[in-house]
Amino acid sequence: MCLLLGATGVGKTLLLKRLQNILCDELGTPPSTLPTVGTNLTDLTVKKKKVTVRELGGCMGPIWPSYFKDCSSVIFMVDSANIAQISSSCIQLLSVLSAEPLSKASVLILFNKRDMPCTMSLIEIKSLFRMDDIVASATQPITTLEVSARSGEGLKEVMSWLESVTVK
Repeated sequence: MCLLLGATGVGKTLLLKRLQNILCDELGTPPSTLPTVGTNLTDLTVKKKKVTVRELGGCMGPIWPSYFKDCSSVIFMVDSANIAQISSSCIQLLSVLSAEPLSKASVLILFNKRDMPCTMSLIEIKSLFRMDDIVASATQPITTLEVSARSGEGLKEVMSWLESVTVK
């Protein structure tokens, strides 16, 4: 099981819908979404293997740990266009990385909304997050990617990462 985590409004639901469409080779126009209240389970087929992704609503942050035990990988999304949310996202990420059940989970950190005009550069956001320090002190293998769930930029790389951590 792969968990999809992040604050409210970062684009988790749109990412899942777009990943499903990319598997069908029809990205098309971005579908409308509503904030997730609770959890969404989505099955993606990666190299003929089913991968279940459990999206947890951002408002469920306090109970995310109850979903950690059956998890082998984590996708953590950050809204790179929302500077006011960066510090709270960093705190959430540190909490996820320090959770004992996730100590061996592969982690993908997605900096979403790269298509927005007010987005920080990758260097700026990694600096604010202190990504070098986080990666150095984490027990998990961590990958970072820039994406735009809306435009589709970076989605193939997300699928490649899912393939690398689930198809063995």
